[in-house]
Amino acid sequence: MKNNSFLFSAKGICTAAFLSLNTIVYAQKPADISTISEKTLNTILEKNRAYYTQGKVADYIPELGKMEAKAIAFSVVDKNGKVFNTGDVSKKFTMQSISKIISLMVAVNEKGEAHIFNKMGYFGSDKPFNHFSNLETTGKPLNPMMNAGAILTTSLISGDGEKPFLKILDMVRYITKNQTIEYNKSVYESEKATGHRNRGMFYIMKNSGLISGNEDQLDNYFKQCSIELTAEDLAKIGYFFANQCVRFDGDATYKNADIAKLVESQMLTAGMYEFSGEYSRTVGLPSKSGVGGGITVSVPGKIGIGVFSPSLDQHGNSLAGYHMILDLAKQYGLSIF
Repeated sequence: MKNNSFLFSAKGICTAAFLSLNTIVYAQKPADISTISEKTLNTILEKNRAYYTQGKVADYIPELGKMEAKAIAFSVVDKNGKVFNTGDVSKKFTMQSISKIISLMVAVNEKGEAHIFNKMGYFGSDKPFNHFSNLETTGKPLNPMMNAGAILTTSLISGDGEKPFLKILDMVRYITKNQTIEYNKSVYESEKATGHRNRGMFYIMKNSGLISGNEDQLDNYFKQCSIELTAEDLAKIGYFFANQCVRFDGDATYKNADIAKLVESQMLTAGMYEFSGEYSRTVGLPSKSGVGGGITVSVPGKIGIGVFSPSLDQHGNSLAGYHMILDLAKQYGLSIF
């Protein structure tokens, strides 16, 4: 009888433990992505707003240093192309390095992937975005997400003068369905006046034969970095690459699953600079940041995310932006891993 009582008691304990474990697992189950709303985004934004105090607005380009550190915005374009916004959604900022994924698409569309990557690598990097890396040894940039690779990518787009830049600008306007997008001339002039490190990369690649043109090509790079948009525009760009280069309204003019995979793979391996490896572990989504404070995110086959907060961490990534993305990814189980 005592044995039976013991077995009954042990069975009860096991059953209770099993039910308790199930409750924990159920509680941790990610929310349904279709339930994303502006209220959801606003809750996450307010939770992370104060992170700006721990970072610093980029001031190595003087015009960027004028950005308001407290500004913050959060946007999502859902699977059906519906836009959700919260925060300073009308606040414009410059794309900076986010423009690199657009120039890569334009260049590969024109010349093919083999032609572009014959001149640079697919490598990730543990170095900052403006590092010379292996230019002086192999002569080739590590990837098209670092400044050297992006400068080379833009130089490979066909056309004289500012035509390559205009192709990039037109593509940004198309993807966002926003014809009012322009580049900020003051930021462009500031980048051009202070961009000596980029100029050095340009001439090393010219010396090695990768670039054959003149500084007009470098000017195009400075201009593309100076393109101004909003967090909503970034969410639409994220959606575009997440959905095989189909626009948020269903326009499939540039539909190309292969180019989308190429761009997303570069975003995942090198899009967050030397933080990309850790970011892949924590967030696990193809993302591209810019020192203007924006980050665009693609959730493959699903949604696009855009964030803005100009206060940056030591890697040059938006601090509050990263934490907003991280919270959204955790809440909805968005990581691709």
